Parts: sequence; structure tokens; C-alpha cells
Amino acid sequence: MQKFTTKIVEMMKSEGLFEWQGGPIILSQIENEFGPLEWDQGEPAKAYASWAANMAVALNTSVPWIMCKEDDAPDPIINTCNGFYCDWFSPNKPHKPTMWTEAWTAWYTGFGIPVPHRPVEDLAYGVAKFIQKGGSFVNYYMFLNLRGFTKRRPHCNFTWKCSEGTVYGSVDDPKLTYTGNVKLWAGSNTISCLSIAVGLPNVGEHFETWNAGILGPVTLDGLNEGRRDLTWQKWTYQVGLKGESTTLHSLSGSSTVEWGEPVQNASNMAFFNAPDGDEPLALDMSSMGKGQIWINGQGIGRYWPGYKASGNCGTCDYRGEYDETKCQTNCGDSSQRWYHVPRSWLSPTGNLLVIFEEWGGDPTGISMVKRSIGSVCADVSEWQPSMKNWHTKDYEKAKVHLQCDNGQKITEIKFASFGTPQGSCGSYTEGGCHAHKSYDIFWKNCVGQERCGVSVVPEIFGGDPCPGTMKRAVVEAICG
Repeated sequence: MQKFTTKIVEMMKSEGLFEWQGGPIILSQIENEFGPLEWDQGEPAKAYASWAANMAVALNTSVPWIMCKEDDAPDPIINTCNGFYCDWFSPNKPHKPTMWTEAWTAWYTGFGIPVPHRPVEDLAYGVAKFIQKGGSFVNYYMFLNLRGFTKRRPHCNFTWKCSEGTVYGSVDDPKLTYTGNVKLWAGSNTISCLSIAVGLPNVGEHFETWNAGILGPVTLDGLNEGRRDLTWQKWTYQVGLKGESTTLHSLSGSSTVEWGEPVQNASNMAFFNAPDGDEPLALDMSSMGKGQIWINGQGIGRYWPGYKASGNCGTCDYRGEYDETKCQTNCGDSSQRWYHVPRSWLSPTGNLLVIFEEWGGDPTGISMVKRSIGSVCADVSEWQPSMKNWHTKDYEKAKVHLQCDNGQKITEIKFASFGTPQGSCGSYTEGGCHAHKSYDIFWKNCVGQERCGVSVVPEIFGGDPCPGTMKRAVVEAICG
């Protein structure tokens, strides 16, 4: 670890990336949320954390070092807070700033789990409480999610394929039993199982001791002698599939084998031309079960739309404390349906799509879709500050900003209300307070434009429809 950390710091210095070199790096972090592990591992873990802190400081980055969730971080390391809320947090020394290094804006999306959403009202309230209690720094996590699809527990699936049939096991029912007639012959017989680990544990310790795969016991029933225990037979484990080693998913490798008609439980391939335009692209995999995707030899990722999300997807109320089971959607549906395809990976014609289907699906139902903006929405409070100049810290009245994609213009104002509108983008409705000239200014300033702005002040909308009440300007515009 010391060699790795030293190498990274030296690379940053050589590129002039630290603040004192004129670069953007103002903080450095060593370890991540290691403090909770000290509760289980005791003194050895505490000794390691202290060593890591001192090692980092000795690298002389000349910017502060932080350790999140590390209450005993030694000076000059700053201990910081991660979580949905941090207004309760104080650093371990009064001279250290109060920092919230991970303000959790939502939660992970997992296969078979509803999609979590954290209401922005709750996040704003949590940040306001933190600042009110003396907080000096907030970092939103994650502003942009660059992690892969996550499963928050070890997850293995087993498929036993043989000429007589297929049987499938999962984390919910890990005991795999194949029932049917199997042809055996005198002498040595071979049992082959396909074991696929999906996702990695999100947090924990001693991952090297966590077992995954087929752990046994393995028994064979129906013999003349009854049941035979095969657990202690000679078992071997081969990493990867033959198709991977022969690169069947690449343009060159795909030509080395003869492909048949599309089938449900197998590798399938097809050629396609890139769609016109420059909109973002995605594969719609809703007709498939579970597997992996490659395009022109590039891995698109693992899909699993056949594993439907289960949980509670009731109405969402931002009031009250938030956790990852609150404000969920997609119950009874796939956790993920569309899979992004970078246009830079595509050629104008002759693109190779290869899928490895493990569960069963209809490959003829796969489609490529474009992401285009049909409408844009804005929701701005009349008292929301709008900074005019970052350098002089000048502010102006709150303002609504609308913008369509390049090449598109605003063609219609679908909804507009200055007052107390209800609902969300796509389903707004007027509230008890509504300025009757709410539409006029948006039609005048925005229709026919790619982008526009409208100040949120009562006189713009024909006067104050409800004096003494906090009002918002809400608008949905159609792009075309």
C-alpha cells in the first residue's frame, strides 16, 4: 500500500496537480470508512489506521489529508463524516473543520431491488442543518455515478447445463437440484456446472475468506445403491468460458465458428448499422433474461431484466428521515432495462452484437433506442438565490432557465404556473394559488428558442396571486 500511495502522489506532483502547484487538488484522502472495522478488529486495526495516516502525511502533499468515518484520526489528519445526514457530527479536535465528505444523494441500484430516490427537498434540508450546526464543507456523493451495477451482498447463481435439460439456482434459492433421466456409462462420468458470481460485496472485511461458487454438498440420487456423495470427488474449477478465450465476441473471433439460429440459452450474434444522428444510444434488453453483452468486442455489461424488483414502492413523502428503502420505484419491474452504448464504439455499418444468455429470453426482441429530449422542466422558488458573478458574489433575482438539445427548439409550453403548483415533471397541476398570466411570459420568451430565461418575480406573471405565500415558477416546455 505504501508503494502504491507513494506512486500516486508522485504522479500528481509530476503533473503539477496539487493546489500549491497551480492544480485543482485541494485535499487528499487515505483509506475509506475504515473506522467501523476497528470496532470488530480492535487494536491491530487501530494500529494500521495510525500507520496509514502517518505514512500519508510523510509524503508531503502540502494539502490537508482526510480520513472519513475515522473518529481517532491522528493529527494533522482531519476526520470527516459520510452519510445521509451529518448535522450530528463534530471532528475529534476543535481546531479541525467540520467536513461532510459524502452527502449521500441517493443509494445504489441493485439487481432485483427497487430503484431508490432521495427527494431533493430532504437533501437540501440535511445540508442546511449541517451548515447551521457549523459545517464548513459538503461534497455530494455521488453527483455522477461511475460505479458498475452493484449488489449489496455476495451473490452467486448456478446453472447446470447438460444434454437432458437445464436447472437454475439463485441467491434466494441457492440449492440447485436437477431432476430427470441422465445417461451414465460404466467408468468415469463428468458433471459440469456453470457458476457465475454476480456483483461484489459493498462493504466488509477479509474478502479473501468469503467463499463463492459451488460449495457443496453434491449428491447423486437414483442409483442402484441409492444416494452417492460426490462432494469429496476430484473437482476442478476453470475460470472463464471457451468462447471468451476464442474471443467469440469480437469481429475476428466470431468468424471462427458457425452460428445457428437465435436460441434462448446460448450465445447469439447479429450485425447492425449505427442509427443516424448524435443522440445517446442504448440497448433495450427487456426481452432477455440474464447474461452479458458485447458490441464490436467491447463489453457493454451484464444484464438481468428477468430478475424483477420486489419491495415497497408506495407514495413518496420527503418529510421525515430518509433511508434507502424510502421513495422506491420499479417494484415488479426490471431494475435496469436500457444499457448505454457509446457511439464512439460503433462504425457506420457492420457492427457486431454478441450476447451470452444464461437464463432464457427472446433475442429477436432486442432493440437499439435513442435518448432524445421531448420536454424540459424547471421548478424555481421566488426566493431562490441566483448568482450573477462568482468572483464578486453578486446575486440577482431567481430565474428559470430552459434549454433543449442542440438542433432542437422550444415549440410549445405544455404547463406553466407561478404560485403553488403540484406534481412533478410530466404531470404538473395547478395548486390553490396560480397566476393566470403564468403562460404568457414563457410563450413570449421561449417558444422558437433553443434556450431561454425568465425571472421569477410576481410582476412578470401579472402580479402576486397570493401575497404572503412562498411561490414557485414551474414550467414544462416541449422540444422539437
